[in-house]
Parts: sequence; structure tokens; C-alpha cells
Amino acid sequence: MSNIKEIERRKTFAIISHPDAGKTTLTEKLLLFSGAIQIAGAVKSNKIRKTATSDFLEIEKQRGISVASSVLSFDYKGQKINLLDTPGHKDFAEDTYRTLTAVDSVILVIDCVKGVEEQTEKLMNVCRMRKTPVIILINKLDREGRDPFELLDEIEEKLSIKVRPLTFPFGMGISFRGVYNLIENTFSFYKANKQFIEDDIRSFKGVDDPALSAIFGSDAKKLKDDIELINGVYEPFNKKDYLDGEVAPVFFGSALNNFGIRELLDTFVQLAPRPVPRETTKGFIDPTDDKFSGFVFKIHANIDPKHRDRMAFVRICSGKFERNTYYHHVRLNRDMKFPNPASFLAQSKSLVETAYPGDVIGLYDSDTFKIGDTLTEGESFMFKGIPRFSPEIFRVVMNKDPFKSKQLEKGLRQLTDEGLAQLFIQPDTNRKVIGVVGELQFDVIKYRLLQEFGATAEFSFMNAYKAFWLKYKSEDDVDEMKRLRSNSLYVDKTNELVFIAESSFALSRAQEKNPKVEFLSQVEHNDQTVEQGY
Repeated sequence: MSNIKEIERRKTFAIISHPDAGKTTLTEKLLLFSGAIQIAGAVKSNKIRKTATSDFLEIEKQRGISVASSVLSFDYKGQKINLLDTPGHKDFAEDTYRTLTAVDSVILVIDCVKGVEEQTEKLMNVCRMRKTPVIILINKLDREGRDPFELLDEIEEKLSIKVRPLTFPFGMGISFRGVYNLIENTFSFYKANKQFIEDDIRSFKGVDDPALSAIFGSDAKKLKDDIELINGVYEPFNKKDYLDGEVAPVFFGSALNNFGIRELLDTFVQLAPRPVPRETTKGFIDPTDDKFSGFVFKIHANIDPKHRDRMAFVRICSGKFERNTYYHHVRLNRDMKFPNPASFLAQSKSLVETAYPGDVIGLYDSDTFKIGDTLTEGESFMFKGIPRFSPEIFRVVMNKDPFKSKQLEKGLRQLTDEGLAQLFIQPDTNRKVIGVVGELQFDVIKYRLLQEFGATAEFSFMNAYKAFWLKYKSEDDVDEMKRLRSNSLYVDKTNELVFIAESSFALSRAQEKNPKVEFLSQVEHNDQTVEQGY
């Protein structure tokens, strides 16, 4: 088939980490090594940046964090790389979870000083559930960090995955001299350089090469012993085990100083999987299938505030996407064509004529898409596995400017369409409740409502435990809920009935009194239930 060559050269992955582990810095440096940018700026600099980086929302620049997933596409050694840079902050974890449904592999960044942190464990749980192949970068070797072997043991214990170091550091912090490549038997000498790429690499015949002693003197024995220990303790690297999500190759480096990144990128290009089959309501769809299909995993409004544009990000799963061609919007049961599909390099967008499985494209959206929507060449199926979780924190929306009610309504609708938060409305009172994963989301929502929509809102405290979607066969099944628990009943944006429990006891009582109702803490965006929560 004509598409196979294009499919074979595509690698679509996400970078994930705990906040401040160096994820966004790594993203920028991968662009530097690929030649997509020529000089790197410090990611958290307050100066005006003249380079392409992945944080483009104004609030991200101010706070120095990523709060929205960014899509970056570039070429490297004949491969088309689609990189999805995700939020690191735990308050925006749900956006990261959704993004992981659109990738085929992951690079996980770990701070050598802090080791495995809470958010790292949560993200790895999602990867493990989906058997997503993972490559690990232990970052910030220019700082005084923990013993490398201790870090490797902690990764295996806390993340429940076997590891296999493919590079290993010599020293750390002020004594850091470089990394040894265990596959190629080369040593890369460390030089601090935050903006440009420099190569200082020596090849050896192995750990017994006399040249090691000639260069490192008595320190060569420590390097030799470490390498022999690695080869003795860890099994030889097996690509199949990596692709099956059972073993994670490990690299050491300093993303800020452009060190150890080339080895990581070169190995990623060799190992990472091409686009893989995806599950739908009619079975698995293979990337090599002739007919086009794809799904929306993210919606973002106002990427360019001057133009108030709204973009739906679509992962291509099969066939070939072509500009100005009619495709079937399954949920709306209507055909649509897209004259201006876009690919991305951070803020920079370019027109796409064709796209293949693995690619992520942006479709300008006039309020026709929701997260989880499927596009096909006419077939009626939906892609599965795009989660919607119960929020953990709830606040009542208070409009501070009644003259801007329409702007507030529009802003809440658009921001919740993006998946930044979930909106619940009480049918009788029109009371609006925002549910989020973390407190920081309220700050972002308030900021964007004002800056992008001119609406002023406050959020008042609401005593709530958790939200549960109600699944039932007959209206009679929820009669007791509607009569006696109406104060706790809301509808979501798809008009599905939701019970917001004040406490775990209130939940237990509601379940006891309504035995024919299922209380679901997680559903799919296309309304295919994937998990029950009790």
C-alpha cells in the first residue's frame, strides 16, 4: 500500500514528568538537536524568547509551567517525529492522561536529585495500563544528585517496570565528567553549554581498553567496575521487551546543558514503535487500513488570542487525511471538509495538504467538536479509551459582572470543552459548578475568562466528595434520586445525569437506596463506559 512507507517513518510520543524535572527543557533541546531551532533559550527566562518553545499561553510564561499539551512536529534522520509536550503539574494531570491516548510511546523524565516522585508514579500507572513503551531520562546530572544505582533500584520498585541502562554517568554535580554509552562503547565528555550543540566523543574497544586508563587515570577503575556491574546485574537489552512495555531503557544527561540528549534521540528513533492499531466500537483499526479515521483528543481555544481561534487536535489512526476532502463526523452524523488543517511547531502553524497515521493535525473548529469525537470516511464507529474522570475539587461559579453573562457562558463552555475542567449544571436552579483535579486550575480558568472573554468570575467553596455519572435503564430507577436527592443532582455538558456526593457516606446511602443505578467515577468522552467506581 502506498501509505506504508509514510507510516513506517512516523514516531508519535509524549514527554511526561513530575513538575520541574526538566520536561519542557528536554522538549526544546530535542528541537535543537533535530535542527528545528538553531539556538536554545532558557525555558523559564523572563526575557522575550526568540526561539520556538512549547509553552505559549501567557499564564504559562508567567508561572514557568506547562498547563496545556502542545504539539510539535519535526524531521530527524528521515523520521517524522510528532512530539506531544504535556503538562507536568499534577493539577492538570487529566490533560496528560488524555494526551497519552494519542501517542504510541513515552519518554519519562526523572530528576536525579529528587528521584521518583508522586506524579511520576501516577503517570507511569497510566502507561502501564496501556502497555505504552517507555524510555527514561535521568536528568540534571550537572547537579549533586543521588547514586545512579540507587535511582535505578527506586525506579524498578516504585514504577513496577524493569530497567536497562544504555548510558551510565561518570561522576555527578561538580565531578560530573560525562556518560559512557554501553551499546556503542563510547564516552561523551561533559561540557556545560545551554545554547549550542558541541560534540566531544571518544570511542573505546570496551571497558578493558587501555585508552580508558590513559584518559581517566586511576578513576578508570571506578568506571570499569560500574559498567561491569551493570552488564552483570541487568539482562541484555531486548527491543521486544521494550515494545511490550516490560523494560524501560535508561539514559543519563543534562537537558539544560544539551548533554546526553543526542544519545537519547538517536536511540528513540531506532527503537520507538511506528503507529499501532487502535481499539474502536467495531474492533481494532490498523494504521495500514485504506480508509481514513482519527479522533479528537484535545481542544484548545485562543491559541492566538488576536484571532480567537479554536482548534481541535486530531490523531490520525488509519488511511490518509487530505485537505478539502469530506469526512464523516460520527457523533453529529454529518459530513464536513476542512480547508485549513494545520501542523505545529509550538506557536508556528503551517498548512497541511496530507497527513498519515501517527500525525497530529489541528482542525479549525466552530464549536462542532468535542473531545472523543471520531472522523471517518463514512463508517460509523467511535474510538475507545479516551477517559473522563471524576473531579476532586468543586466550586460554585459566581458571576461578578451581570453585564458580561453571555461572555461568561461562552468562556465556561469553551474552556470546559478543552477539558480544562468539567461543568455541571443544576437543572432547576441553573446553578453552575466547576469540577477540577487541582486548585491551580481555578486560577487558570479565572485568568483566561478575563483575558480571553472579558468575563469576571469568582469561585465559592462547595462541600463535595466526588462526582458520579448515573447509569440506569429506566427513569423509574432514579425516581428516589430525583425526589429526595435533587439538591445533589446535576447534568453535565452532554446532559447526562450526575450525582455530586457530599461525602462517602452520602454516596453509600444513595447506592443503597437506588440499587438499579450504577455510580460511575470514570466514563469515556464518547459515552462508552470504561470503569465503574464504588
